[in-house]
Amino acid sequence: MEDVFTNLISQFGYIGVWFLIFFENVFPPIPSELILPLSGFFTTTTDLTLPGVIIAATIGSITGAYILYGVGRLLSRERLMTFFGTRPMRLLGFKPEDISSAVDWFDRKGQVTVLICRCIPVVRSLISIPAGTAKMGVVRFSLYTLVGSAVWNSVLCSLGAAAGSAWETVTAQAEWVSDIVKYVIIAIVVVAVIFWVVKRIIPALREQKDGGGQQR
Repeated sequence: MEDVFTNLISQFGYIGVWFLIFFENVFPPIPSELILPLSGFFTTTTDLTLPGVIIAATIGSITGAYILYGVGRLLSRERLMTFFGTRPMRLLGFKPEDISSAVDWFDRKGQVTVLICRCIPVVRSLISIPAGTAKMGVVRFSLYTLVGSAVWNSVLCSLGAAAGSAWETVTAQAEWVSDIVKYVIIAIVVVAVIFWVVKRIIPALREQKDGGGQQR
């Protein structure tokens, strides 16, 4: 994968950087932790400049974020409430009002959430989806995505440029941080699932069973 990134940046310059970061924002498994330090390194061996690379990467971040933001807009509050109000979802402990509460919370805290999450590995791309679902204004979404992405891109590109030929050490450290974030997310998900089973699914199944018994 590194060879592909290297060839794209060496052949297409800023456009290559934009394309890779755009793609990374649409398909999160592609690692910006590799692309950005590599792009920074190229400023020490080619005509690419550090500000130019950061700007290209930031434009790629914003344009890529719009794709998942659009997906979130399609998953409207009404559609999600209808889906989670179906019988199978209710048996899993979900309620339509859960979606309404989550969207209302994002309405209140969404701006700060987008700004912070744009600087956190793994979730930095996916945060665009709930922003779209909550119908955050395009201008506000663009502003907070711009600021958060610019910070993330500036740090990794600058570190790659400073490290020079040792840019891979920056990638290794960034991937180490990313792995920690992944483990934390997995742990949170596991705890949340256990809590959900105990507090929502088991009571819902008991209620369904009791209701069926009374009907008999």
